[in-house]
Amino acid sequence: MSTELMNRRFRLIVVGDEILSGKRQDKHLSKLIELLSERGLMMSGAEYIGDEPELITATLSRSFSTGDVVFSTGGIGATPDDHTRQCAANALGLSLSLHSEAQQLIAGRILSMAEGDPVKGDLTTADNQQRMKMGEFPVGSQIIPNSYNQIPGFSIKEHYFLPGFPVMAAPMMAWVLDTYYKDLFHQVDFVEKGFIVPLAMESSLTPLMESIENSYPGIKVFSLPSVGDPSRGGVFSKRHIELGVKGGAALVDKALPVLRKGVSDLGHEIHDLP
Repeated sequence: MSTELMNRRFRLIVVGDEILSGKRQDKHLSKLIELLSERGLMMSGAEYIGDEPELITATLSRSFSTGDVVFSTGGIGATPDDHTRQCAANALGLSLSLHSEAQQLIAGRILSMAEGDPVKGDLTTADNQQRMKMGEFPVGSQIIPNSYNQIPGFSIKEHYFLPGFPVMAAPMMAWVLDTYYKDLFHQVDFVEKGFIVPLAMESSLTPLMESIENSYPGIKVFSLPSVGDPSRGGVFSKRHIELGVKGGAALVDKALPVLRKGVSDLGHEIHDLP
């Protein structure tokens, strides 16, 4: 597999005023991290934007140009504050069109919910025609099946547009990964190892961290400072830094002992993580 394929970047865009106002807590980020991790993949970034058409269009226009694999949640319904479908089309210079397969799925959902009531099942009513708008996607889009209620999402240019409801979006994310990116699963033996350095200052460790990254290309050194948490007790109750390296397993096994020795040579204590 080429380095280009193995280094594909996976990102998330969450659309919705309700997230930014705090009315709802985002669950998409943690779920996507979990789904990617289970498949040996990693997140590269995430951003949150409100229900503003100009902002959504600008964000998607920039995102489409990156070549990244991007999941976008929210704003694909058919109410006045759902702008994502039209904004995706605008960002690509395309028109919206009722997708034939989406039309069939939405019709099936309407008829199922009608439970034999001819009025509720009349696809020509204003309400049901409004529901059909949820199947209007940028021309050339493919559908993403929704196992929860059959109302599909859509994909175009490796951007995958999903509902804002985590119960629907999570299995759709998994389906996208398993359908389109299975060849990338577990291709990189990525690991992360570290240790605790009590009472250290990051500034004193920075030259060592830079030296490790320069000596071992492909390795990333991480530093997670903490002011301490008395409830955890022991070394964690004091100010400390979790210091370590991440990357391919073989490189990590070479770089970590060098980092530990460097920290020790600077006169710092080292405590292994539990």
